[in-house]
Amino acid sequence: MIGSLLCSLCIITRGQEQKKFNDTTLLHPVEVAATRAGDKAPFTKTNLSAKEIAKNNTGQDLPFVLNQTPSVVVNSDAGTGIGYTGIRIRGTDATRINVTVNGIPYNDAESQGTFFVDMPDFISSANSIQVQRGVGTSSNGTGAFGATISVSTNELHEKPYAEINNNFGSFNSWRNTVKTGTGLINNHFSVDARLSRIVSDGYIDRASSKLYAMYLSGAYTGKKSSVRFNIFSGKEKTYQAWNGVPEIYLDTARTYNSAGTDKPGEPYNNETDNYTQTHYQLFFDQFIGNNWKLNTAFYLVTGKGYYENYKAGQYFSDYGVPDLTIGNTTIDQTDLIRRKWLDNDFYGQVFSLQYKKNKNEVTLGGAWSTYEGAHYGNVTWAQYGFENDYRYYFNDARKSEASGYVKWAFEFMPHWNLFTDVQYRYVQHTMNGFDHSPTLRVKRSFNFVNPKLGMSYTYKGWQAYLSYAAANKEPNRDDFEAGNGNQPKKESLHDFEAGIEKRKTNYFFGATLFYMLYKDQLVLTGKLNDVGAYTRTNVPNSYRTGIELQGGYAFSKWINVQANLSLSSNKIKSFTEYLDAYDVNWAWTGQEIIEHNKTDIAFSPSVIGGATINILPVKNTELSLIGKYVGKQYLDNTQNNGRKLHDFYTQDLRLLVNIPNKITRSVQLSAQVNNLFNREYEPNGSVYSWIYDGAVTADKYYYPMAKINFVVGLGIAF
Repeated sequence: MIGSLLCSLCIITRGQEQKKFNDTTLLHPVEVAATRAGDKAPFTKTNLSAKEIAKNNTGQDLPFVLNQTPSVVVNSDAGTGIGYTGIRIRGTDATRINVTVNGIPYNDAESQGTFFVDMPDFISSANSIQVQRGVGTSSNGTGAFGATISVSTNELHEKPYAEINNNFGSFNSWRNTVKTGTGLINNHFSVDARLSRIVSDGYIDRASSKLYAMYLSGAYTGKKSSVRFNIFSGKEKTYQAWNGVPEIYLDTARTYNSAGTDKPGEPYNNETDNYTQTHYQLFFDQFIGNNWKLNTAFYLVTGKGYYENYKAGQYFSDYGVPDLTIGNTTIDQTDLIRRKWLDNDFYGQVFSLQYKKNKNEVTLGGAWSTYEGAHYGNVTWAQYGFENDYRYYFNDARKSEASGYVKWAFEFMPHWNLFTDVQYRYVQHTMNGFDHSPTLRVKRSFNFVNPKLGMSYTYKGWQAYLSYAAANKEPNRDDFEAGNGNQPKKESLHDFEAGIEKRKTNYFFGATLFYMLYKDQLVLTGKLNDVGAYTRTNVPNSYRTGIELQGGYAFSKWINVQANLSLSSNKIKSFTEYLDAYDVNWAWTGQEIIEHNKTDIAFSPSVIGGATINILPVKNTELSLIGKYVGKQYLDNTQNNGRKLHDFYTQDLRLLVNIPNKITRSVQLSAQVNNLFNREYEPNGSVYSWIYDGAVTADKYYYPMAKINFVVGLGIAF
C-alpha cells in the first residue's frame, strides 16, 4: 500500500513493464477483480505490485514476502524461510486464512492449512498480491476467519521478455529461476513459462530442502474475450524439522533436530517429507456489451506424497500385527520404517458475472468443489514381524462444497459509497476412518450465511470506511476425530472495522480500528477426546480488538520511510484447561481441571511493528534498512509466563544495484544481510503441560530462526 505510493522512487526492474492498450479491460484478470476488495471497498487491505514482490523475493516462501505488511508474524521450521513456513495475521493462523491463486482456492480442503512449500518460487510468477485483514469481502474456498491472501499470475505481458535470477546465501542456499514470455503474438496469443530450483541445508540440523517447480501459461486474448490455460507444478523433499527444539537445548544447541534420532547411531538420513502437487487452471473471460463481464474457471489439483519415519520400539499391536513368538520368547515390539501417504484430487469451478453502469456495480459469483483424499500407511522395513510393504491403515475422505455470493457497490451521493455482500456456503465432510481411529466414520454438513455491509467516503486523497462482516467456518479434519459423542461445532466471527487514510504524492498515513468477536472458536485445551487424543474444543466467547497504524513519507528523491504498528488485545473470556495427572510412579491418574478467565489467545502478540528506510544515494542504487518487532506471545491460552515466546526485534540490510548496459534490458545485483544484529529469537513453538506428583510442569519446544545470515543475487532481464 505504502510502496505503491512511493514506487516512483523505486529503481528495481522486474519483468516486462505492461503498456496500456486502448481498451485495458483485459489487461487485468477478471477472476481476481470479482473476489478482491476494490479501491473504494470498506475493507482493510494491503496491495503489493510485481515490483514490490520482486524486491522481497530472494527464494523464501510467500509468508516472508508479506512480513512487512501490518499485523503479520512469520516462522520457518528450518529457520531460513525455505521449506515449511507459516504465517499469522492478527494472530490468526494459516488454517483460518483464505488463500486463492487467480481466484481459485488454495487451502488444503481437509486441514484448511496452506502449504506454500508445495509451490516453490511461485511468487516469481506473481503479478500482484492482495492481503485483506479481517473477514474481508466474499472469496472462494475455505472461510476467511482473520485474513485473505489473493495471488494473481494472469495479468497480460504485452511485450516479449526473458529473465534469469540466481541467488546464493548462507546454509548453502540456492535459488535458480528462468522466466520467459512471448508477449502478444499477432495481437492475440501469449505464452509465459518459468522453471525454478531452490535448495538449502537449513539452519536447523539436517533441515534440508530440495524444491523444484515449473509454470506454463498460454492465453488467447480477443477484443471482448480471452481464454487462458495454466499448468504449474511443485516437487518438494524436505528433511523433517517440525518437532521443534526442546527448551533444554535452546541455549546450548539451538539447531538441535530430534527427527531421525530414533535410529541407533547416526540419525536416520531419510526422515523426509516428499510431495508433488500439480495445478491445472482453465479460464474464460467474456465482456458482454459495455456493462457486463463474465468469468469462469475450471481447475484440478492433484497431489501425492508421503513422509517417512524411523520408529524404534513399536508395538506390533499398534499396527494390527500379532506378537512374534520364537521358541519360548514372545516379542511384542520392533524397530521399523514407515511411510504415511496422502493421495488426493481437488477439482471444481469458480465463476462471476459483473455488471457496472453509472454508480452501480453488481457481482454475482460462486464456486463448487470436490476433494477426494486417500490416507494410508505402509511399513517399508522392520527388524522382524512384518511383510514387505505392509499396509497398516487405509482411510479415505471426501469434502464437497458449493457457494454463491452477491455484491453490490453503489455511489449513493458524491464521494460516498455503499457496499453490501452476502454469501452462502454449503460444506459436507465424509471421513471413513482416521489413522488412530480406523473405525470412526464421520459425515457432517454445514450451511453458512455470511453477510457484509459497509460504507466508504473518498475525496481528494482521503478515504474513510466503516464495515461489518460475518464469517462462519467448519472444523478441520483433526477436529472431527473427537469421536461421535464429542463432535465440534462450527466457529463464528463478527468483524467490525473502521479506517481512515490519506494519500498524497509524497506521503501516506492511515489508521484502522477493528473488533473481531468470536463464538465457539476452536482452541486446544488439553482435553482428551473419545479416542484418547488431544483435539481442539469450542470455547464460547473470545475476541481480538486493536488498532493498525501505517505511514510513509518521501523526504526527498533520495530517502523515504514507511512503517506500520499494530496494537491489540486478544482474549478468551473463559475456558477450562485439562491436564494429564501422574503419580510419583508415573501412573496416569486422570485429568485435572483448571479454570481460566480473560487470558491471552495463544500466538497473539499485542504489539507488532515494521519499518523500512530506503536510501537512494546515487542513481540506480538503493539501500534499505528493514526492521521488524514482535511482542511476546504465549504458547497456549493460559497466559502463563512460563509458557511464552519472548519479544524480538530483527534488522535486515538490503542493497540493490542496477547496472546500465546496452546488451540487456537490465542487470541487477542484490545483497541482503538478515538478522544483522545476530539476534537469537523464536517466533513459533509448542507446549505440553501435565501434573506430576501434584505439581504442574511443561515440555516446551521452539522453532528458532537463523542468526545473522546473507543472500546475494544476480538478475538479468532481456
